[in-house]
Amino acid sequence: MVVVQVLAVVTGVALIFVVLRDAFATIVLPRRPTGRLRLTLLFFKSTWTFTRRLALIAKGDRRESMLSYYGPLWMISLIVSWEVIILFAFAFIHWGTGSNINVNEGHASFLMDVYLSGSTLFTLGLGDVTPAAPLDRFLTVVEAGFGLGFLALVIGYLPVLYSAFSRREVLISLFDARAGSPPSASELIRRFCARTEPAELNRTLEEFERWSAEMLETHVSYPVLAYYRSQHDKQSWLAAIATILDSATILRAAQDPRFADQAKLTFAMARHTVIDLSGVLRAFPAPGEPRLAPADFEHLWLLLLGSGLSLPPREEFHRRLYEICETYESHISALADWLVIPLPAWLPEVDARDDWQTGMQEETH
Repeated sequence: MVVVQVLAVVTGVALIFVVLRDAFATIVLPRRPTGRLRLTLLFFKSTWTFTRRLALIAKGDRRESMLSYYGPLWMISLIVSWEVIILFAFAFIHWGTGSNINVNEGHASFLMDVYLSGSTLFTLGLGDVTPAAPLDRFLTVVEAGFGLGFLALVIGYLPVLYSAFSRREVLISLFDARAGSPPSASELIRRFCARTEPAELNRTLEEFERWSAEMLETHVSYPVLAYYRSQHDKQSWLAAIATILDSATILRAAQDPRFADQAKLTFAMARHTVIDLSGVLRAFPAPGEPRLAPADFEHLWLLLLGSGLSLPPREEFHRRLYEICETYESHISALADWLVIPLPAWLPEVDARDDWQTGMQEETH
């Protein structure tokens, strides 16, 4: 019996340490957490694998609706799991030290230890079960501190999380009128070049360079944000960053001096973000077919010729375009497969309407 009680105390202390370390790495630590033995990682693997398989069975809007719940529910469930583990960890310690508690009705038992731990963690202060020994009183005070500490972390953490999500979605929404719905690189370049405003296209590239940098900072620190789906149809953070990379790839392959410098900077930042996030989310790249099929390249070439973009000879442009694509496509394809997010095409859909035009049309009817 003594051995079991000692084991219960050791287990309780170990669980408290694991939860504290995990919560610190997930919420407080402003960098990518390391280590394989983490509750967050185990919890994530089990829940996302199940959710992903279930979503792949569903079709259309039902699939997207199912996946849109995962991010918020995962965050809430993780916090609840931490608190439940802490609750039972202190109950183990109380029981292992002899269950030195005063009970108004009934007698001391492990269930009463769990009840005392729960009322202490959630600071209920009912008083029907109280600690009787100095060590148990000390544990009660410490656990009450844990309860208040978790509450403070949650209150401070969720606004930071949703603020980062909101900033991400603002620039994604800008793609609607600039690159179409769903967005495509050729449409983004065509719309800007048609207005013969190279400075405006460079400003847009610079804006999305900064957006990619913020994505890198927030989504590496808080990977759960990658599972938060966009609010509007045909939009996603992965489609947006893929469109940025595709657009910068076209401009780099074209070697148009008006856009070459900014396209190189934007490409470098966006590619850095994609590669780091594929590592954080453990979406490992695998060789595959290029997204731009040979037949689509012919259409892309003709579209770019008519847009006014300065282009090199066709063979040189083809070679450079596919060489640059090879440096990032496997990573975004792996992320798309893992997150169940469709990637944008290089060419716009035929007769496609922007989301803002569709909304205006509905209002007029």
